[in-house]
Amino acid sequence: MTAFKPADWPRKLRSTEWFGSTSRDHIYHRSWMKNQGLPADLFDGRPVVGICNTWSQLTPCNAHLRDLAERVRHGIYEAGGLPVEFPVFSTGESALRPSAMMYRNLAAMDVEEALRANPLDGVVLLAGCDKTTPALLMGAASVDIPAILVSGGPMLNGWFRGERVGSGTALWRMSEDIKAGKMTQEEFLEAESAMSRSPGSCNTMGTASTMASMAEALGMALSGNAAIPAVDSRRRVMAHLSGRRIVDMVKDDLKPSDILTMQAFENAIRANGAIGGSTNAVIHLLAIAGRVGLDLSLVDWDRLGRDVPTIVNLMPSGEYLMEEFFYAGGLPVVMKMLGEGGLLNRDSITVSGGPIWDEVKDARNWNEEVIRPVERALTQQGGIAVLRGNLAPDGAVLKPSAASEHLLTHRGRAVVFEDIDDYKARIEDEDLDIDETCVMVMRNCGPRGYPGMPEVGNMGLPPKVLRKGITDMVRISDARMSGTAYGTVVLHVSPEAARGGPLAVVRTGDMISLDVPGRSITLEVDEAELAARLEAWKTPVEAPSGGYARLFHDHVQGADTGADFDFLKGCRGAPVPRDSH
Repeated sequence: MTAFKPADWPRKLRSTEWFGSTSRDHIYHRSWMKNQGLPADLFDGRPVVGICNTWSQLTPCNAHLRDLAERVRHGIYEAGGLPVEFPVFSTGESALRPSAMMYRNLAAMDVEEALRANPLDGVVLLAGCDKTTPALLMGAASVDIPAILVSGGPMLNGWFRGERVGSGTALWRMSEDIKAGKMTQEEFLEAESAMSRSPGSCNTMGTASTMASMAEALGMALSGNAAIPAVDSRRRVMAHLSGRRIVDMVKDDLKPSDILTMQAFENAIRANGAIGGSTNAVIHLLAIAGRVGLDLSLVDWDRLGRDVPTIVNLMPSGEYLMEEFFYAGGLPVVMKMLGEGGLLNRDSITVSGGPIWDEVKDARNWNEEVIRPVERALTQQGGIAVLRGNLAPDGAVLKPSAASEHLLTHRGRAVVFEDIDDYKARIEDEDLDIDETCVMVMRNCGPRGYPGMPEVGNMGLPPKVLRKGITDMVRISDARMSGTAYGTVVLHVSPEAARGGPLAVVRTGDMISLDVPGRSITLEVDEAELAARLEAWKTPVEAPSGGYARLFHDHVQGADTGADFDFLKGCRGAPVPRDSH
């Protein structure tokens, strides 16, 4: 950190176009800002740094971000910048309908245009809940001004009757236990209060913690950011230091395009395999890469992650939670282990201004049960398995570390649900013709189909199967799955059913073969029959009449390319808008 000295500033700042002269227009801009009680010398040419805040009481994971924003503000002031906080659309996973994913692109558009249209030289991105992290990174990447991300951090461990309760993961498990007769409704309600006992996002390796880890692995957050619990004082320190750091990033003109290289995405993909990260990371990293013009694909996900062992022993793949991950050393330990195994691009630049290896090379593992040595990995082939075949010509994904090994190669009879409503209406019917050998298939839940691609892919099993003691079956859909969920679940089937992909014409009784080691998924219907079915298919999804829902329907791309809008791909930069006064 260096104290601000106007004479030493190396280049003209973007904000100078708003505040840096004595014309009528410049006075107009400054005078309105001064009604907040800002001294005149704050407009002496120092950098104006935005604090982009996704705080919202409707987004519980982010409801504590106001405090972190104040810590960021202190750091910016200390380093000689002028901090200005502003809100953007907050995508809360727990409340938004039809799905938070439907509004990720809206939030990204909000961020992008707020950064482009305002007198900002740099920005600190405050994120927490699942979609807020990728949305903020997507928007910042499209504008390409200096940016650093600060996560809100995970909740503290939940405990119920002496056992760890992982947010989300416990919910899925306990709801199945009720259907199986292993747990009462009263016990379920008692456990509810243990699931979310402090501010913060999910304490499992769900999507929120995964994306915080991805931001750190990409180099867009300071080392150590991902795992600090929300209520730990060190989370405030991280926010403070990030506020300091962004000012020097502005001085050095260190932008997202300098950090978000293909090598950085390779690091993130491998880190995702090592931590047992959420399948949602696939969609989000593809979308972020698209914003900086990189041709990242599902092929890269399978190529880079296939041989990465899952070494982080966290729910839903393992037994611990984010609190223990932090105490064990957090993501820097994982990145160091990847580097020692030849799986890290050590020279990738981070927001620190230096190579990632310099940030992690001295990290120490304080708990080898939580971050395991490679020889004791949860699975030697973690990562994300990308499957292809006549059922998923453009790909589908599966998380091996959350799946049952005996189901990774499976052949079974399809039981088809037209959508999530059909599934809910029929799954508990004792007359449903289904057993544990079947393959549950759900469609019309993709980006366009639902719309918004909800986290419903981890369909709960039928009660009559659960009562046998069966806890997993093969499930296939064009939907997503919560990062807190588990099971042998094939997701993101592309093209989705609503676009006329082969998933749209699967019939109950068809045989489906899954071969995860061979990376294939096959509908056992001959080519002529499949072609005839597709020829006769008509979409059951009507285009919305207007509003954002219509924009989403018309422009959202497939899951295999990140489900971004077609017109948002690429970096549009941050020109100075023409003055209208």
